[in-house]
Amino acid sequence: MPDLRRQVLESGKTISRKAASREGSRRTSRTNSAQNSHQSSRNASRPPSDEEDIGNLSDDTALSIGSLDDLTDNPDLDNDNWTQELSDVIQDILDRKRSSVLSREECYAAFCRLLKCHYAEEHIRNRVSDLMGAFCRSVKFESSVRETTLALRALELLVITAFDNVIYENVEPILTRSIRDSTSNIVKAAAIRCLSACTIFGGAGEDGMLDQMTFFLDIAASDGQSINAADDSNSVTAALQEWGVLAVEIEDLESESEDAIQIFMDQLDSSEASVQIAAGENIALLYEKSYTPQEDDEDEEDIGDDMDDQPSSDRQGPKLVKRYDAYHNTHELEQQLQSLATVHSKRISKREKKSLHSNFVSILTTVENPRRGPMYNTAIDQETNRHYGNKLTVKVGRQGLMNIDRWWKWIRLNSLRRILQGGFSVHYFQGNRAVLDSLPVMVRQSTSSDKGAAKRAAKARNSHRWAVHDHSDED
Repeated sequence: MPDLRRQVLESGKTISRKAASREGSRRTSRTNSAQNSHQSSRNASRPPSDEEDIGNLSDDTALSIGSLDDLTDNPDLDNDNWTQELSDVIQDILDRKRSSVLSREECYAAFCRLLKCHYAEEHIRNRVSDLMGAFCRSVKFESSVRETTLALRALELLVITAFDNVIYENVEPILTRSIRDSTSNIVKAAAIRCLSACTIFGGAGEDGMLDQMTFFLDIAASDGQSINAADDSNSVTAALQEWGVLAVEIEDLESESEDAIQIFMDQLDSSEASVQIAAGENIALLYEKSYTPQEDDEDEEDIGDDMDDQPSSDRQGPKLVKRYDAYHNTHELEQQLQSLATVHSKRISKREKKSLHSNFVSILTTVENPRRGPMYNTAIDQETNRHYGNKLTVKVGRQGLMNIDRWWKWIRLNSLRRILQGGFSVHYFQGNRAVLDSLPVMVRQSTSSDKGAAKRAAKARNSHRWAVHDHSDED
């Protein structure tokens, strides 16, 4: 996919290390927070942190959520006192009787920063229930948009860190009510994100996931009207993206595929690129899911001769076999995707046009041949009219390389990056179970100047074995 490598995790808003460090150092003790919350509150003269400007969490496009470097851009990494600071912050959060809206905002922002930048499971293990209750109270009462959205963000980070199977049943009613009844569209979009994370990492089970997928699909189908957020692109984009995140978890989507793709096709006509791309990615995922690996007891005669279309670079892996038609009119869908892959409307900005082109070339490639996942540097052989390109490889830290050759990996990676941002690398290498269970084993670069980092990474991975690095795939 053109520019896909550059766009992996590229956000529309950045913050310098110095500004981020200032935000990280603003809270150094429990006493300072309680006494100086007003003075420490947001100053309009400086760049806001991503915890402060929580209303801008939605991305311009589904693929634009931070640069490759930002995967390891962790300004709090050298904070040697973070465990004590976290302990003080937690105590402040739970001491609600003495708190104000401003002080709770300050506490939640600090909590988000610390759990994002450090894997703190052992430090919060015994306080999960209490913290969950505090965050839910802020969501329920919605004293301010900033407090509510920070509480939702904190709950996301809590659930991905604690990986506790009882969280979902406790928070689902409150989050659903917030999505439906909040007067702020910013809160609605943040609550959709939070509900998705709690569904996946909080013990919902497959039935709960399917229920939330139906809920999110209704939001998308109604352009947000079902939750009183008519034509709010942030809410619709969030619902579409989180539908895809949940859909990755479901093995068989044959019964859902037809109706879902029809809704996503309607959203391809949206005026917002983020909505179009999120819908397109879900379509690619559903086509990908209509093919599964060949079973051991299946004969070649039972499969048919369509295996000849398997890309040569994929033939070393499991053979992928078509199980059902993802959509009844693939030709109509391909025409719509082709128009987006080549759109030239003057009403679209140059940036959005480039994003639409690069994304929909890859999405169209998968719909044409569901054995092909996300690609970059995609080209077309003029004689055979077949797409060629390299698989996407994401570099994380000095040691890590991850081959993103399937849409489910791409969607999960983007979801984790939305939650963990610059702390992704720390959580991965320090053994966050939610992260490790979500993504494939990271491969190791063949050369490295930091042997110490390699040993630490290997230790953190525990039983997860490094694979041999080979990212020169060409189809």
